[in-house]
Amino acid sequence: MNALIQPCQISHTGLVWNNHFHRLGPDFYTSLAPQGMPAPYWVGRSFAVAEMLGLPASQLQSDALLQALAGNQPIGGTQPLASVYSGHQFGHWAGQLGDGRACLLGEINGLEVQLKGSGLTPYSRMGDGRAVLRSSIREFLCSEAMHGLGIPTTRALCVVGSDEKVARETLETAAVVTRVAPSFIRFGHFEHFAARNQLMQLRTLADYVLARYYPDCQTASLLAANPYANLLMQVTERTAVMVAHWQSVGFCHGVMNTDNMSILGLTIDYGPFQFLDAYDPGHICNHTDRGGRYAFDRQPEIAHWNLYALAQALMPLIEDQALALQALDTFKPVFERTWQQLMRAKLGLVAGNDNPADHPLLQDLMALLTQDRVDYPLFWSRLSQAVASQQFAPVRDLFLDTAAWDAWLLRYGARLAGVDQDETAALMLKTNPKYVLRNYLGELAIEAAKGKDFSMVAHLLTLLERPFDEHPAFETYAGLPPEWASRIEISCSS
Repeated sequence: MNALIQPCQISHTGLVWNNHFHRLGPDFYTSLAPQGMPAPYWVGRSFAVAEMLGLPASQLQSDALLQALAGNQPIGGTQPLASVYSGHQFGHWAGQLGDGRACLLGEINGLEVQLKGSGLTPYSRMGDGRAVLRSSIREFLCSEAMHGLGIPTTRALCVVGSDEKVARETLETAAVVTRVAPSFIRFGHFEHFAARNQLMQLRTLADYVLARYYPDCQTASLLAANPYANLLMQVTERTAVMVAHWQSVGFCHGVMNTDNMSILGLTIDYGPFQFLDAYDPGHICNHTDRGGRYAFDRQPEIAHWNLYALAQALMPLIEDQALALQALDTFKPVFERTWQQLMRAKLGLVAGNDNPADHPLLQDLMALLTQDRVDYPLFWSRLSQAVASQQFAPVRDLFLDTAAWDAWLLRYGARLAGVDQDETAALMLKTNPKYVLRNYLGELAIEAAKGKDFSMVAHLLTLLERPFDEHPAFETYAGLPPEWASRIEISCSS
């Protein structure tokens, strides 16, 4: 450390750093400091995340914290590190990976704080350790958008930009996004030690995760009181719930490698993601994914595949294949039950008021949305408004096969005849968002930010934090995307 640089002192705010992951020892990480960026500036800030950390709003506007989160100033009490993991990428074993451009600072209030884009690490491979402005803005906004939708996710405190040049397909500028989560441990952390037959480290990691995040698994009588099988079952169920939420809102992750799967069932590593515009179950949002492995409708299948990879890594600890399979078998029923509940709520069907006809009603609707490639978020938003107002013409306008829509609407109307309309409308309006982070909105914010205009980043953050609310000044953002939106291509390059 440069002796002339003094640690950023934030102790007067009452914040206390902890470093639980650091205590696992050097087999799990490399200690290193983030690399600084010249002349940093604020791009976007989430005061809600700052409050969650116990960080005063004034701190999130200070130059001292700006310099610290740009990597230019060490923060007292932190023990920064880059963790090592391995994983399967696009279905193939990739071997050792790790935090190639991320630096874990430590924890505040039980939440890990990580800088993404903070420079080279021993795990950077052929990369430069940097993130670019466009990907950092996308991750910042989508992290908070997913939280606003009630979907399990990592969070983002802020984006710090710099005019430092970074080479991708073209020259771009660098940025660092400060990410927050209870843990950034991935399936790939377990795969790493299992692949190397480092069983002591594998057990240490599993015991750490059990003690900190799944304590009930240590004492539960489920699965023959095997804590490691219980852990696998809990991760399986959390992952099923997370992916069911993705499918219900039309979210495509784009790169569901095992190293991008959270052990806590959180949406993590926002890269070539997309919220669907036109409903297309086979949509591929990642331009790099030429084989369509991570197409929208394959996400549940791929999540289950990834869980099998995790189970394989945990087998030396579980020591019973039947128990592992029993844990994995919970995925499909939990996913299906959660998805059905979420979709029923989107239709305004109150929990407990089930009807045998509900499943075919939903299936036929999804087939109709697919057939006419109906705009997915706009359909649900308009349907919610229509149930509230009893004016269905704006919904009908979204369909080409209006006769098929009319026939379905008759069935839907009959289903709602025996329920409280006000209760139904209220449920739909708080379930179906009016605003989602469409790709074109992200692109507009990025283009403005390239010119040092960060107002749209701030505006979008406001909308996405409260996506179910009315925001009259931004009504156009809730409408159909422009024609050029369909030509946006997003890849893994960032």
